[in-house]
Amino acid sequence: MNAKVTPQPGASPGFERSRSGRDDRTALGRGASSPKVRIRNLRKSFGGQLVLAGVDLDLAAGENLVLLGASGSGKTVLVKCVLGLMTPDGGSIMIDGKETAALSSSERGKLMRTMGVMFQNSALFDSLPVWENVAFALVHVRGVPPERAKAIAVEKLAAVGLTPDVADLLPSELSGGMQRRVALARAIAANPEVVFLDDPTAGLDPIITTIIDDFILRTLKPTNATALTITYDVETARRIADRIAMLADGRIIWQGPADALERSGNPQVERFVMRP
Repeated sequence: MNAKVTPQPGASPGFERSRSGRDDRTALGRGASSPKVRIRNLRKSFGGQLVLAGVDLDLAAGENLVLLGASGSGKTVLVKCVLGLMTPDGGSIMIDGKETAALSSSERGKLMRTMGVMFQNSALFDSLPVWENVAFALVHVRGVPPERAKAIAVEKLAAVGLTPDVADLLPSELSGGMQRRVALARAIAANPEVVFLDDPTAGLDPIITTIIDDFILRTLKPTNATALTITYDVETARRIADRIAMLADGRIIWQGPADALERSGNPQVERFVMRP
C-alpha cells in the first residue's frame, strides 16, 4: 500500500507540519532553501515493531549528509524507503520537489537512473569480473556498449585508486578494502545526482577505513552529487560529513554541522559519540 501524504491545515505549500505541529523546514546544509531530498514524518513498522516513528530530514543539493545511529536503529530501512525498495507506512519523500510515494514503475525507473548506491558489504556479483560489476547498470539499464562501458569502469576504478589490471579480476581475488572501492566505483559509474552509501566502512580496520573515507571525499566532492551516508562509525562521520544527523528511537534526535557533533547538547548523542 502506498503511503498517503496529507498536509495538515496551515502548513506552508510543499511542507507537511512535523509531529511537533510547527511548519518544519529541517535545517539544510549550505543554506539551501529547496532540498534535493525532503523527508517528512516517515513511518515504517514491521509486525508491530515501530522502526521509523516520524523521520523529518532534508538533504541539500551537493552535500554529504551522514546519518549516524546504532545497529538496528533503522538507518538502512530509511534508505530503502527513499529508494523505493520498501513502502513506508506513512509520510512524505520528495526528490527535486516531486512526491515519490505514488510513482509508477516507469517513473520509479527514471528516478533510479539518477541515483547510485553503495550497498552494505559491497554486494558484488561473484561470477562477474570487476569491470562488469562496475558497469552493470551502464550495460543492462542504460544500454552502453560493452567496450565503452569497460572504458568507463576503468576510469571509475582509477578514481578510487585501482589500476586497470584490477578490471579483469574476480571479486574473490580482491581484499576487503579493494572490494569496497569497487563498490564505490560502481555507485558513481553513471555520474548520479544522488548517492547512497550504506555502511561503507563496516568491518574494516582503522587504516583501511581512513583510506575508504578519503576516496569517498575524492570521488564525491568534484561531482557535486548529493550523498546520504549511513554509518555507526563516528570517526568516518567526522571525516566525510558536511552535516550529521542522529537517528534513535525512530526519529532524528539531533542534526548539525559535522564540527558541532561534540557539542550537540543531546545526552543520547553524547553517549553514542563517547562509547568505547
